[in-house]
Amino acid sequence: MVSITSFKTSRSEEIFASAQKLMPGGVSSPVRAFKSVGGQPIVFDRVKGSHIWDVDGNEYIDYVGTWGPAICGHAHPEVLAALRDALDKGTSFGAPCVLENVLAEMVIDAVPSIEMVRFVNSGTEACMSVLRLMRAFTGREKIIKFEGCYHGHADMFLVKAGSGVATLGLPDSPGVPKSTTSSTLTAPYNDLEAVKALFAENPGEIAGAILEPVVGNSGFIPPDAGFLEGLRLLTQEHGALLVFDEVMTGFRISYGGAQAKFGVTPDLTTLGKVIGGGLPVGAYGGRKDIMSMVAPAGPMYQAGTLSGNPLAMTAGIKTLELLQKAGSYEHLDRVTTKLVEGLLEIAKETGHPAMGGSISGMFGFFFNGDPVHNYDDAKKSDLTKFGRFHRGMLEQGVYLAPSQFEAGFTSLAHTDEDIDKTLSAAREVMKQL
Repeated sequence: MVSITSFKTSRSEEIFASAQKLMPGGVSSPVRAFKSVGGQPIVFDRVKGSHIWDVDGNEYIDYVGTWGPAICGHAHPEVLAALRDALDKGTSFGAPCVLENVLAEMVIDAVPSIEMVRFVNSGTEACMSVLRLMRAFTGREKIIKFEGCYHGHADMFLVKAGSGVATLGLPDSPGVPKSTTSSTLTAPYNDLEAVKALFAENPGEIAGAILEPVVGNSGFIPPDAGFLEGLRLLTQEHGALLVFDEVMTGFRISYGGAQAKFGVTPDLTTLGKVIGGGLPVGAYGGRKDIMSMVAPAGPMYQAGTLSGNPLAMTAGIKTLELLQKAGSYEHLDRVTTKLVEGLLEIAKETGHPAMGGSISGMFGFFFNGDPVHNYDDAKKSDLTKFGRFHRGMLEQGVYLAPSQFEAGFTSLAHTDEDIDKTLSAAREVMKQL
């Protein structure tokens, strides 16, 4: 662990300065640029278990976990061993392989809504494809999304999208035609009355509703009691589909995702992150009658050269096998609860209004004295204070998501010692805020 007296960033600064001449903003994805927390990003060198090391030799306890996939810990030896064996057979086939069958069976067995599944390469691709499928199956064009829920960067979803858009203070996005988003309706998360109003105002025109069942792209925001159940009833009443975007929550807050955790089964589900074990992957699936619309079984076209890539399938299979071991989710829940409850207690002791919560290996922490039920509530958080907290924790050897509007993640590799060191660091930093 580093301390505030030994924290050095000269090599990271040098590399990032060069990167800004080569890539827009110096990064391959916007939130990595640290725009909302100040300072310059650290440049990673290697990862292992619950820890990361940067190019300056600083060591950190990691609560980003490559934004969720590293649920077993970084560079898990069993995942790496499986990948080494797979590499000997080739890195890409562009053709059917038995590994697709194996992972598909595991996903179908685990996720209540999924009777058939299609593998793709990213969460964005999964959500883009499922939107096309919603429209193809229902013959309707309009969709409902929720403010602050992020479903990738496809044009039709960049409406009140939270996450990186909120972090950078951008409009929904230049370059997105009004015609593309004109059929995207929005409602506040946790607001059933707003959804009822949208259905009333657009009778017979709404293909379905898509949401993160537990929001992770406005910070961590769980559903209010009855919200998911209410959406299920409303969509059924109006002949529309309900889609859970479980790219973040799938296999993380329970083995069967949020739908298993809360006992609400959508019509379609998108997945990613964990099912690739750290390699690029996405998937969408659902009822057989709906999925049978997808080409070549049906007329709705979607394709991808690297879909079902043997390396991603291998890493996903081994990751899900590890998660099935006894005590996995109990461990995630215990260490995450200890972390969040500790952070909230320290905030109270040091006089900082704060809210937070967790489910299994997913958590959030806001510098906000009021309950956070939706994106508007999250935006009332003290972003300046969070930026100072984030930098202070970096200097104490703790790597948090560089945005108030992102959930955090723990892994099977996080130990009580990790949590204790994190809380000790948080106490020192909050004393100085």
